Amino acid sequence: MSARVTNLRCGARVVPGGVQFTVWAPKARRVDVAVETPGGVAHHPLMRVPAGYFTGIVSGAGVGARYTFRLDDSQTYPDPCSRFQPDGVHGPSEVIDPAAFPWSDDNWPGIGIEAQVIYELHVGTFTPKGTFAALTERLPYLRDLGVTAIELMPVAAFPGRWNWGYDGVSLYAPSQHYGRPDDLRRLVDAAHGHGLAVILDAVYNHLGPDGNYLRAFSDHYFTDRHSTPWGDAIDYDGPHSRPVREFVIGSALAWIRDYHIDGLRLDATHAIRDENPEHLLAELARRARHAVGRGIVLIAEDDRNEVRLIQSPADGGFGLDAVWADDFHHQVRVLLTGERHAYFADHAGTAAEVAGALEKGFVYQGQPTVRTGRARGTRVTDEPAAAFVFCIQNHDQVGNRAFGERLDHVIDPALAKAATALLLFAPETPMLWMGEEFHATSPFLYFTDHHRELGKLVSEGRRREFRALFPESGIIPDPQDPATFFRSKLDFGERIAHAPVERLYRALLALRRVDPVLRTQDRQRLHAVALSDRVLAVHRWVGADHRLLLANFGPAQQFGPLAASDMPELFAHDWTSLLSTTDLPFGGDASAFDFDREPAIWRLPVHAAAIFTAHRLEFAR
Repeated sequence: MSARVTNLRCGARVVPGGVQFTVWAPKARRVDVAVETPGGVAHHPLMRVPAGYFTGIVSGAGVGARYTFRLDDSQTYPDPCSRFQPDGVHGPSEVIDPAAFPWSDDNWPGIGIEAQVIYELHVGTFTPKGTFAALTERLPYLRDLGVTAIELMPVAAFPGRWNWGYDGVSLYAPSQHYGRPDDLRRLVDAAHGHGLAVILDAVYNHLGPDGNYLRAFSDHYFTDRHSTPWGDAIDYDGPHSRPVREFVIGSALAWIRDYHIDGLRLDATHAIRDENPEHLLAELARRARHAVGRGIVLIAEDDRNEVRLIQSPADGGFGLDAVWADDFHHQVRVLLTGERHAYFADHAGTAAEVAGALEKGFVYQGQPTVRTGRARGTRVTDEPAAAFVFCIQNHDQVGNRAFGERLDHVIDPALAKAATALLLFAPETPMLWMGEEFHATSPFLYFTDHHRELGKLVSEGRRREFRALFPESGIIPDPQDPATFFRSKLDFGERIAHAPVERLYRALLALRRVDPVLRTQDRQRLHAVALSDRVLAVHRWVGADHRLLLANFGPAQQFGPLAASDMPELFAHDWTSLLSTTDLPFGGDASAFDFDREPAIWRLPVHAAAIFTAHRLEFAR
């Protein structure tokens, strides 16, 4: 053991002549690093330094060495900051050198939130093999589809063979089931070569219940002063919280710095409790931006509709780039399906409410909700459209249904295509869910692979959750059944039979990319009006260049100037069709959106949407 110490970055760090091991373990009196060697396990005592850290350099150790930390000559545990767990979250950690990877993306500038089209996916079910390497082979498809960024559901190491990833416990290590760390690096490097960004879903509001050994190292990781749906909260604001914050922010920095990840989608930020003057999210954003010399994006998943998440620190905000704006999804879902259970009860699902979401980003901006009567949300002012992430499907809204049904599984596919046109016409940042672009028939179910006792609790809890809606709860897919996982895998062979749907997505994404109006993300140059409870008109413009979307989510109907008194633009010029979901190449029946000048009448076909252009409108908003 060398006495030379360079810095206190936790984990195993390759240094000249050996490996420096550092761990925060204030609960222990003594810490040894147990390194596996051909002759057996060698124990090396670490030096205690201020604030409860232990550190030291093991001469001769190197990349690939496996090790654990032994606390007080007793139990050994994986490294909390392990860069890789080759045998799973309960096994020894492996020394990894991030600096050794031969990157080829030196000219990659990074990204901003503007002009992004996000494609959310789960690594384990996106391909038959379910690996980083297999996903890398599909990157040309995603590029050609027209998306700009892939968003990976959490990849941090989790227990068992498969998982959604929100039970992760090793926040610095990619799951060995998806591949080795360099496989993830190759994925990111290749994505950048194809012009695609990579965003990672990161979970910093809780850790999974199996394989979480943090309490063995310190009693200060969690606190009962705050509670979350998963139990005691991570202690971000207690008297000993500085090392805890460093542990979590270090994870974020590692993904961005060591893997060239272009941004993070921060899970359930409403459950990150912090009463410090600088909230954890604000500190994470500040330090992450300073850690790399390229653009990154930070996106919150947050059900509070809090504008401060996306406001600058100078204005009292957290400095994030965007937030999942679920109001749009919920209003569209209720409009299309009539569902009113759970949080859908807070949404009327009328075309007018959808129009409000398009114009404002959030629908709830301080109004009381139907279910609780309590105010929800804060007022949206000049926040950019790109800061609101819209979708009509995502992993939560599909996977948290009892049977994992996708939107087009429960409604007329023509309706789903009309909703797609609305989503991709909107100025907000769109996000697609894997497989929606070809109306995949596979469900996305909730699956786990926990040990027997925990798995039984998860299965029983899942059935109990849906018992009120589905009394025959025994038929709800068991999360622990391997078939539940395998049923959730995409079948890309379906693209052939569903080619018209994919053509629609490609056409809409291409239009969004090249059209001078649609590629300008400006809520201030948008006017959305409900022509009836199920018909929506959306007008967007840049200078004298105008675009119009008409979406009919009901039966065929017609309307004149009286019904459209709030949008006289509709009758100010002869609009020319650019694209309709009823077009034959998109699997439609060629039903037309007709506009008669005399008398002034629009005729709309059933369950359809169309986009129109006009360059010189007599009416100027």
